[in-house]
Amino acid sequence: MKLGARILKTGISIVLALFLAELLDVPSPVMAPIAAIFAVQPTIYRSYQSILEQVQGNFLGALIATVFYLLLGNHVVVIGLAAIIVITLNLKLKLGNSTGLALVTLVSIMYMPGDQFIQFAALRFGTIMLGVFSAFIVNLVFLPPRYENRLYHKISDTTEEIIRWIRLSTRNASDHTLLKTDIEKLKDTLLKIDLTYTMYKEERSYFKRDDAVKARKLVIYRQMISTARRALATLNRLHRFENEYLALPEKFQQSVQEQLDCLITLHEQVMLKFIGKVRPSAAAENPIQCLDKKEVFRMFISRQREYEEEDDNHLYHTMQIISAILDYDEHVEHLDTLVTSFLSYHKEDNEITVEETIE
Repeated sequence: MKLGARILKTGISIVLALFLAELLDVPSPVMAPIAAIFAVQPTIYRSYQSILEQVQGNFLGALIATVFYLLLGNHVVVIGLAAIIVITLNLKLKLGNSTGLALVTLVSIMYMPGDQFIQFAALRFGTIMLGVFSAFIVNLVFLPPRYENRLYHKISDTTEEIIRWIRLSTRNASDHTLLKTDIEKLKDTLLKIDLTYTMYKEERSYFKRDDAVKARKLVIYRQMISTARRALATLNRLHRFENEYLALPEKFQQSVQEQLDCLITLHEQVMLKFIGKVRPSAAAENPIQCLDKKEVFRMFISRQREYEEEDDNHLYHTMQIISAILDYDEHVEHLDTLVTSFLSYHKEDNEITVEETIE
């Protein structure tokens, strides 16, 4: 079982919140770690956003609790009504992420008030904010997330899995049922990769010079994801029209197989070139020569002419396979152009390390 960074940060945040609460001799110190649990975020930027929202949301919760208690008391029905008001106002002010902790603030103030209510409410609000700031400090100092490593390795691993299946499919060596299951899993994986990409995009650079480098990297990673999707679309077409593909003339099948072998080899090379495992000079000196897109299209047209007088649904399905291959080809070429351009300017700024433990 792997311990992710967020799990460790949550534990450290609880320890820090309790330590500070006890150090300051705060009554009911348990409120601080509860707030810290709510406030832990996956990125520093989100943690900063969370602080702004939590301050506003919890202040609103404390204010509503104070007003309702002074006017209506602390009957359970009053507490419920106050909670409804807090939720409504948080949603209206677009502070939905802070609603949970704002309700904790409200209930902790209203349910068991002290003798001096105003001071008690201020103390409870301060204790909860202590937990929020503890979580922010931990997120800022301890185990800062490195989403670039995580993003690249997720894309690379998913791409390798898709490529393996394409190789098997073009050779009629894949298990139909197992491949169908894996295609659905790969679709879900790509959705998760989109979330990781968003996390990486939200990371903030400490130096202005790094902004330009990151902007270009974001374009490349977006293209990597897009290219992996086109590879998966090609695999899906091969799987969906497996019988039609196998019914094609052997020479035509061989041409499709050779073109896909060339494309996936180039795709692999580009992914490795980006992290320095393939020298750009070596790739330029010995380029992988795939069929020109026009040649692939002519191949399909010639196939169509052979059967134009027959009612052959295979032509329609073959067209879908060919169109997916052409689309995949364009994305691989574009990715290669972006990576080559990036490495010519920022080779020293691209250090992908061994994949970190993923939370």
